[in-house]
Amino acid sequence: MVPPEMEDAVRSISYDFGTEFLRKKSIATQLQFAVGPAAVENFRMIERHYFRDRLIKSFDFTFGFVIPNSSNSWEAIYDMPALDEELLRQMVDAPYETRSDSFYFVGDKLIMHNKASYAYTSAGGPM
Repeated sequence: MVPPEMEDAVRSISYDFGTEFLRKKSIATQLQFAVGPAAVENFRMIERHYFRDRLIKSFDFTFGFVIPNSSNSWEAIYDMPALDEELLRQMVDAPYETRSDSFYFVGDKLIMHNKASYAYTSAGGPM
């Protein structure tokens, strides 16, 4: 168990992507996790992405049943929403003001909450 005063330090990550990332039609991610001696039913992840206070996208994935004493890999393919040019420019101009929250549930019980912040650098060239 992570002490409450350490939560932000161990459950937060920052990413720095190129501006071209914002124009992708879809992306894939992979989550790897292990399960202890008890089976896990209704494992679910809800992920929400925000720019400042505006919800940009929300994803809801259900893994279902996970066998005990197993190591698992979960790949998710995200369809990316179309973003208008002004919003894209604001996201590039405001590094790390794009954020996400990932909530992990077993049944109806929240078991973990991870946070991320994102920058979209212009290192890859013009948008």
